[in-house]
Amino acid sequence: MPVLLAAVLLGVVQGLTEFLPVSSSAHLILARAFFGWDDSGFGLAFDVATHVGTLLAIFVYFREDIIAMIRALPGALTGTDQDSRRIRLIAIGTIPVVIVGGLGADAIEAHLRTPQVAAVTLAIGAVLFFVVERVGAQWRQDDRGMSAAQALVFGLAQSTALVPGVSRSGSTIVAGMLMGFTRAGAARFGFLLGIPAILAAAAKEALKFRHVGLAPGDATLFLVGGVTAFIVGYLTVRFFMRYLANHRLDLFAWYRLGLAATVVVWLAVR
Repeated sequence: MPVLLAAVLLGVVQGLTEFLPVSSSAHLILARAFFGWDDSGFGLAFDVATHVGTLLAIFVYFREDIIAMIRALPGALTGTDQDSRRIRLIAIGTIPVVIVGGLGADAIEAHLRTPQVAAVTLAIGAVLFFVVERVGAQWRQDDRGMSAAQALVFGLAQSTALVPGVSRSGSTIVAGMLMGFTRAGAARFGFLLGIPAILAAAAKEALKFRHVGLAPGDATLFLVGGVTAFIVGYLTVRFFMRYLANHRLDLFAWYRLGLAATVVVWLAVR
């Protein structure tokens, strides 16, 4: 398969799966494994390029929230308005992923980015979706009444998504629903909370490029993947936020179970 076409396909995969609760990292790992693509040009650095594309999609879709928070930055430490509070909550929620990412990122990259791990975590996530949709009554709270402790729980949930197959959106939605938030409210805060984590991952990889540089053609490869992820990601997050208002997570749970079963069969017969 031509390399640029592979970059487009991986960008589509990233754009679809970054916001849907099915794990973008697992899909990128499985796409490479299923189609026999090696990591030449498609390693973690390419993942970061496509994550930047979906980050731009978040900026565009949540632009009103983000602009309001930027305006509130001067008084973020002491302000009592909703935007100042949200800035502080995002800062608190970012602490766990900074700690886990800083201490365990290399180990995760070396040992957990495998189809076997993805199959297990996809299945576990599916079970959690079924459970969270069936415990308790209706969820009424949106993210405007969030406490610092709840923001920290969101952050802990997000940090588990460093493991392929967990899903950032899936883990934060589950955590939010267990705390009484609506699906859409949990997803909104989870997406905003993901901005610092994605920026940090991109910055970390950019520092590596200062020493190793880019191979010929890498810049084009990253650009194609990133732009594709942006376009598909924006359309996906717009659909998903509307979907969550009136639909349960069961569809995604069944998809995760089906994909996990497919991986198990593939590993057994390959």
